[in-house]
Amino acid sequence: MQFLTLWLCTILPLNYKNKLMNITFKKPPLPLLLLLTLYLIVAIFAIIRSINIQAVDLFTLGVIPVIVGLVLRTPWASIIFKLYLAIQTLGFIAFGITALVAYQVTPEDVKVIFNDRLIPMQYLIPAIFCALTFQYWVAFSRQTKKYLIH
Repeated sequence: MQFLTLWLCTILPLNYKNKLMNITFKKPPLPLLLLLTLYLIVAIFAIIRSINIQAVDLFTLGVIPVIVGLVLRTPWASIIFKLYLAIQTLGFIAFGITALVAYQVTPEDVKVIFNDRLIPMQYLIPAIFCALTFQYWVAFSRQTKKYLIH
């Protein structure tokens, strides 16, 4: 419940001071707020997926410490945010290299299918690139750095 209160405090238009924990909550900049919202949606789906398949996937569940760190503005938030972004980048690079090697062997077998639908590579690759670029822009922006400094 306290995390929900903290999340709501980040989207309130005014600063909020919690007298019990002596923490002042600042509203994050808009790009970071959009990214936090996206990360929250990813975290919800990751938890549901983990419950359904009964396995932990750090590629998606790793977003939870990032959300907590950014919302609470902890000293380690910037480090964990950039580390999670590096893990994402390495994961997508590994998938890309694997797809290229597989395409050289059997081109007809290289497909991305989600919910019984074929996702064309010409749409998937730019979408991944744009998502990673946006995250890097937010992670290394002055606004985010200023927000995370107490």
